[in-house]
Order: sequence, then structure tokens, then C-alpha cells
Amino acid sequence: MTAAATVLALTWLGVTAYALLGGADFGGGFWDLVAGTARGGAEQRALIEHSIAPVWEANHTWLIFVLVILWTGFPLVFASVASTLVIPFTLAALGIIARGSAFAFRKSVPMPAWQQVFGAAFALSSVMTPFFLGTIAGAVASGRVPPGNARGDLVGSWWNPTSVLGGVLAVGVCAYIAAVFLTVDARRTGEQELAEAFRRRAIVTALVVGAVALAGIAVLHADAPELFTGLTGRALPLIVLSALAGLASLVLLVVRRYRGVRVTAAVAVAAVVWGWGAAQYPVLLEPDVTLSDAAAPPAVMSALLVTIIAGSALLLPSLWLLFVLFPRQAEEPGR
Repeated sequence: MTAAATVLALTWLGVTAYALLGGADFGGGFWDLVAGTARGGAEQRALIEHSIAPVWEANHTWLIFVLVILWTGFPLVFASVASTLVIPFTLAALGIIARGSAFAFRKSVPMPAWQQVFGAAFALSSVMTPFFLGTIAGAVASGRVPPGNARGDLVGSWWNPTSVLGGVLAVGVCAYIAAVFLTVDARRTGEQELAEAFRRRAIVTALVVGAVALAGIAVLHADAPELFTGLTGRALPLIVLSALAGLASLVLLVVRRYRGVRVTAAVAVAAVVWGWGAAQYPVLLEPDVTLSDAAAPPAVMSALLVTIIAGSALLLPSLWLLFVLFPRQAEEPGR
């Protein structure tokens, strides 16, 4: 495997990590939005805040990682995507900023009215952000981002059937992952009623996302034939794996066997992400910008690969400690 291919694979691991960990955070905001009134949804919102508060900023590390690697290692791809898709990129960035600010301010202000205002901003931006990130993925996957500076349609590139499908699926997947994680969190901390509530939400969301994905087959066949061919060709084993893992997660939730449900849910999502990559590889931008065309010079790729490995030696243990120590702290008496 060349240095460029290795860097691309590591970048895709970063995309997968953000889809799972950042997606769970965004999904928490979705459930915050539909939790109900301030009084009726207080317990649900308290669980959501307790679950995501220690890790939500750390999860954005993966987005930063992906953007920096694309900028450095695949500058043509970064420039083309960022310029053509400047509108959804800007809206997603505003969503991330508004979400973080609102989440912090809601905990700080003493007035209930302002808490509701910031809570609404947090919840709405948690839905808006994954939607626009999904439209970006749909635009790239459907071949609507030509190489060059702002050469694609500034609106039509991301507002089309495939991109809208990508945005809806992104919101649905985030909600599903979050519901699964919150079910396990509530059960671990002894909040059985909340665990049951989020278990039901996870089951319903899984069914809805599955139905949207099935309907999306027709959308991709008509609107993105190249992507459809790749998904039903070389990427088909990964798509089948995603379906089986999703079915396994659904069964585990129905029979209340929570051991391993986080793993099967994560596999279901990760397999779709890698299925998209496999369907499009080695083309990074349609119609014919391949990995070798888009990669930076070999010296840059080699230096970048060394930097990634060295940085990972510091970052990954830190993140591992964060995610391992926090659940243990949550189980301590007096929570």
C-alpha cells in the first residue's frame, strides 16, 4: 500500500470515528429537541447532558483531523469540495458553533427562560449540523463536485435528491446511535424507566432509518447511477454487513440483551461509511480524479504519514482514558 493510500485509509477511519462519536452527540441533541416540556423532559435532558458533557468537544477532534489531512494530503479535493459546497459547509460550521455555545450557556444561566432559549438553540443546531454534513457527503458521492475552484453549482451541488437523502439519513443515524448509547447509559446508572424510554426510541428510529435507506435505493438508482453501481457491486458485502449488524442491534434491543448492542450498532454505521468509500474508490472526485491524481507529492505524503502516527501515539491514549474513566465516574455513588 502506498503512502497516499495509507493516509486515505486513516482519513476514512477519522470519518468513521466522527460519524459514530460525533454522531452520538448530535443525536443526543435530537432527543433533547423532542424530549417534551421543560418539566416533563427534565430527566431525559439530564441524562443526555450527563452522557455527552465530558466528551462532546473531544469528538470534534475527528472532524478537525479529517479536514487537516484533506487540506494537506489531498489539496485538490479539499479546495474543490470546500469551494463548491461553501454553503452547506458554512451552515454546518455555524451549527457546530451555535450548538457548543448554547450547550455551555444553558448550564450557566440561572434564568429558566434563557435556559429554554439556549436549549432550543442547542437542539436545533444538533439537527441542522448533521443534515448539512450529510448533504456534503451526498454531493461528493453523487459526483456533483467537479475538480477546481468553485466549479460546481453552488446550490444544486448539495440540494438534490441524493444530498437530501444523505442529510435525512445522517440525522436518522445520529438519533439511532444516540438512542442506543443512552439506553445503555441509563441502564448502567440504574435509571430503568429512562432506559426503557430510549430503548423504544432506538427501535422506532432503527425501523424508520431502515425504511428511508430502502427507499433511498430508488433515489440512488435514478439520481446517482455511478454510486448505485458501486454500492451494489464491490461494496455490496459491506452493505450486507451493515444490514445484518443493524438487524442484530434491533433484535438485541427487542429482547433487552444490551451486551454488545453498542458494538453491533457501531458496525452497522461504520460498514455504510466504508461501503461508500469502497463504492467510489479509487475515484475521489467524479468523473476521473483518482487517488494518484489528487494526492500531494510523495515527500509530503510520507511526512504526513509520520506526523499522523506520532500524533496518534499521543491522542489515542488520551481519548481512551477519557472514554474509559468517565463511565466509571458515572457509576460512583452520589451521581
